[in-house]
Amino acid sequence: MPPYFAHTNPSHPADPAFWERLITDSVDTGHLEKVSDLASGYAGEMIPPDEAALRDLAIVSARLLGLWHDLGKFSDEFQNYLSNSAASEDDSHTIESSGKVDHSTAGAQHAAQALPGIGILLAYAIAGHHAGLPDAIDQTRSCLQARLSKDVPDWAPSVPEPLLSIPPIPAKALPADLGSGKACPFSIAFFTRMIFSCLTDADFLATESFMAPERTSARPHVPLGIIDRMDRHLTDWLAQHFSTPTTSVQHARHKVLTACMEKAEQPPGLYSLTVPTGGGKTLSSLAFALRHAARHGLRRVIYAIPFTSIIEQNADVFRDVFADLGEEVVLEHHSNFDPDQETVNSRLASENWDAPLVVTTNVQLFESLFANRTSRCRKLHRIARSVIVLDEAQTLPVSLLAPCLRALRELVGHYGCTLVLCTATQPALVFRPGEFEIGLPQLTEIVPDPLALYANLKRVEVRHAGKLSLADLGNRLTETRQVLVIVNTRRHAADLYQALVAEAGDDGHYHLSAAMCSQHRSERLVEIRAHLRNDEPCRVVSTQLIEAGVDVDFPVVYRAIGGIDAIAQAAGRCNREGRSTLGVTWVFEPDETEHPIPRGHLRRTADAAREILSLHDDILALDAIEAYFRLHYWQHQDQWDKQEILASFNWGHRELPFLFDFATVAKRFQFIADTQKTVIVPWGETSQTLIEQLRFTHRMRLPPPAGIARRLQRYSVTIPQFEWKNALAWGIIELLHGRFAVLVSPELHYDQNTGLCLTRDGVYDPEQLIVA
Repeated sequence: MPPYFAHTNPSHPADPAFWERLITDSVDTGHLEKVSDLASGYAGEMIPPDEAALRDLAIVSARLLGLWHDLGKFSDEFQNYLSNSAASEDDSHTIESSGKVDHSTAGAQHAAQALPGIGILLAYAIAGHHAGLPDAIDQTRSCLQARLSKDVPDWAPSVPEPLLSIPPIPAKALPADLGSGKACPFSIAFFTRMIFSCLTDADFLATESFMAPERTSARPHVPLGIIDRMDRHLTDWLAQHFSTPTTSVQHARHKVLTACMEKAEQPPGLYSLTVPTGGGKTLSSLAFALRHAARHGLRRVIYAIPFTSIIEQNADVFRDVFADLGEEVVLEHHSNFDPDQETVNSRLASENWDAPLVVTTNVQLFESLFANRTSRCRKLHRIARSVIVLDEAQTLPVSLLAPCLRALRELVGHYGCTLVLCTATQPALVFRPGEFEIGLPQLTEIVPDPLALYANLKRVEVRHAGKLSLADLGNRLTETRQVLVIVNTRRHAADLYQALVAEAGDDGHYHLSAAMCSQHRSERLVEIRAHLRNDEPCRVVSTQLIEAGVDVDFPVVYRAIGGIDAIAQAAGRCNREGRSTLGVTWVFEPDETEHPIPRGHLRRTADAAREILSLHDDILALDAIEAYFRLHYWQHQDQWDKQEILASFNWGHRELPFLFDFATVAKRFQFIADTQKTVIVPWGETSQTLIEQLRFTHRMRLPPPAGIARRLQRYSVTIPQFEWKNALAWGIIELLHGRFAVLVSPELHYDQNTGLCLTRDGVYDPEQLIVA
């Protein structure tokens, strides 16, 4: 039998003796066997042992996906293509999109024909293992129906018979709806996405080991038993730093931590941690998660946070705690450097969450759970059998509540996850008969008495200041020695800061917003904390990024009207350590002729908060917060699945029994309608060195250095897509390696106090940006 190849060798592109074979030769395991072994191993790890039938089905399915995904490469057409293009830079993983050779349809057709019914699930995964999971039926040639009826080059005569053999398939093991116990299209589609993840991650890693072995060797290798070591390390660290509480606030935090450690021994499932702001829930929830994972053999902790800006603070705290265990322990993943069109380099560098502690955003977590692209789906099998901490879970978009909660139920019910709803207010996502039927059922509250905890930690009085113009607000701030003001938009923050500086100089005045890169903000926070600690004048203007995970303590706080949960977070920066009898947080209405509240989520939550302010004296009391969630969440049944995500997974007919619209769902499921894009800014020597490495490898047509995307996250700023396109067109940013957008002239476009300013002349004028 002549040799059949999967890939040419980048180091010896013209010599077939160095190419990778599809199946075993006398020396090495072939590509199909490598992928099959990896994928089936991932599948076995992602299903808990007590789901034995589903686990067996996942293992068999993943094994077949690995063996069959590249059957089309046995065709003479593909082999000739490899020979003819051996000296080119073409990547066999991307040639399908160019229309040159289709090597994935063959495996999809074989799976559908060989295994009626469940083979369609394999067909979705195989057909999409490069371009992404397709829709069942649409008007394009890429939908599954079109692929299954497509004429493809003949491949079968070249394939050894054992490769096509079919093991016993436990078809009745398909996942069932958690309420009815019956087979459910959404559950089956979710299973398909999970085994697709096993295939794509295995395919990428197997390909990487052959085509870029230096990348494979550079990947961090986390030692066995690291979760247990992290649990012990955090326990010792907490004992060292919080063993002798002296104030009432410290005593309350100690009780929260103790409750978390005790409840961690209970079985995996659904939990809520209701702790008012300032109660130490960040480290306490991590203590629960690590202890729980260690006791029950779970594989990692995923800490999901609403806002990118908050992630950096939590990740810094976690890195400090685990500094002795190595930098590979904590993975901070939020910035998206993936290009619209995948290349071999971008795929090999894309993140698969192979770390024991992942700190990420809700956007990354949930959009991945409903994605169809391979780069985003790779990580899904690693989410299984994890502890997922959802910080401030009530920030999930109302319009995506139903699919979000359905996915969480799948992860807990079938994939061995434990979910912790971590909130400063109360669990807004709990099942309520007749009122919130889509909610999560049977949550175990970790803190035994949230009402008593709220009373013990009450340190702030919230007052209403009415409407305040920029000038009025500035006058109030200059009359207060130490004060924090939190506004809703970057423009409002920049305008207010500049007004303060114009009035009183820049000494002791600080600006914080997501227009500043993470490293910049971290440096400013060090200065702010020093001013507060030394009792020096300190006035800070910030966007909502400071509202969670940032440990600062001001005697007075001003908060522009927003959701009650946001006001509660702002109040948590006021009298945080209980140094005063009662701090004051003022809620004010911005002058909308100057700084209107943005439409959408911010305006809806502000409207609901106004109503609560008019009805309740203490808007942070749990009854007021419950009334707020009733207005904002529970009375909007028509909005819970506004994009009709759940309706996109249906039963089909005999030829196509599962009608799943994976591609359509991926387009519809967006937390942020206007996709954000990332700009890398030269802030400090480290970022400048990294940028020079990018420029050098770009010029030399070399792949970017391994791990550089992760290191650049601290020096990146996200902006709306239209602003990004404007900046690229104006030459304000340059694009390296097709995906790293780097600021060209920081002296013009990155202010030392307010951050990124993407205007042509560097003068702050946001209206110049509105040219989309």
